[in-house]
Formats: sequence, structure tokens, C-alpha cells
Amino acid sequence: MRALSVRIDAVLVQALIAAALSFAHLHDLALAAGQDGWKAWAYPVSVDLLLVAAWRRLRSGEAKTAGWCWFLVALTASLGANVATAGLLDLDDVPDWLRILVAGWPAIAFLGGTLLAHGATADASTGERESAPEPSAPEAPASAPELPAAQPEPAPPSTPPVPPALVTLARKVADEHRARTGTPIDTSTLRARLGVPLPLAEAISAHLT
Repeated sequence: MRALSVRIDAVLVQALIAAALSFAHLHDLALAAGQDGWKAWAYPVSVDLLLVAAWRRLRSGEAKTAGWCWFLVALTASLGANVATAGLLDLDDVPDWLRILVAGWPAIAFLGGTLLAHGATADASTGERESAPEPSAPEAPASAPELPAAQPEPAPPSTPPVPPALVTLARKVADEHRARTGTPIDTSTLRARLGVPLPLAEAISAHLT
């Protein structure tokens, strides 16, 4: 098997060194302010966790005002410890105001962490409510099928008008047919002799009767 190559990232190494130094400075400051034992080790963890929580809130893009507020609070605590332990402060004689700040830090960190965590849960719940589909309105009951409207009965075809001249011609044809056959002329024969449509032939026959 090929040996796994370990790539050393200079940025990561630098970050680990800076974190270790900041951790040590916070521990020394808490110890000098009267927080001995495990409490002195808990202070750096509290500051770093609040810093990470605020940074994650900023990266999420939600509630940036709260994220920046608590990020600056945690950064001030970390940077203040680094500066205070750089020889500008006598750690054997810590002023009272610094002891008060160190003693009150757990309450501040608890408040900041709770607000950041609660804000993230509230934002997620709001997003779920906004993405949930709204209940559709109940469908209206189907109405009874409409009956087709009654169509008016078609009017009987009107009798086409017959010109008087055509009636006179039809009478001559009918008289000639009676004289030749001895029977009245029927509509079909009249239609054939005059060369008119059947409705007009029927109208002419009605005038001959």
C-alpha cells in the first residue's frame, strides 16, 4: 500500500499556535483574578465557544446583528486577556474591576450562547413555516348539471310566393293535360312540365284547386 502523505498546512499550524497562546492567556488571567482550579481552565473554553458560535451565525447569513454583537464581545474578552498578560498588568495585584469582569463572564457567555442557539432554532422554525404549503380552500360542492335549454320547434316552411303569370301558365298546362288525359294534373307532372322546384310546384297546385 502506498504510504499516506501528510500535508502540513501552514495556516492550520498558525491557527493552532494562536489558539493555544490565547487559551493560555485567558487561563492565566482567570487564575490571577481568583478563579483557581478547573474554573481557570473553563474560562478559555467559554470564550472560544462563544466566538465560534457567533462566527457560525455570521456565516449562516441570518441575524447578523446578534452575530456581530456577540462576536465582538468574545473577541474583546480574548484580545483583552492577551493584552493584559503582556506585562501591562500586574497579575499579582489584579484591580477590582477586572475581578468583577472575570467573575461576571460566565453569565455573559451563557446569555450570549443561549440567544445565539435560540435565534438559530427560531429562524429554522420560521423557515419551515414559510416553506410549508398553505392548506387549500375546500372545494365547492359540485352543482347539479344544467339541463339543456329547450329549443324552439322549427317553424313550418312558408309557402313560396307564386307569380300570377306562373299561375296563369300552370292553368293552361293543367287544362291541356285534362283535355288530353281526362284527369287532373298531379304535382309531379306539373313540376316536370313547368321545370320548377317541388315546393313551388306544390304552391302552384294549391292555387289550381
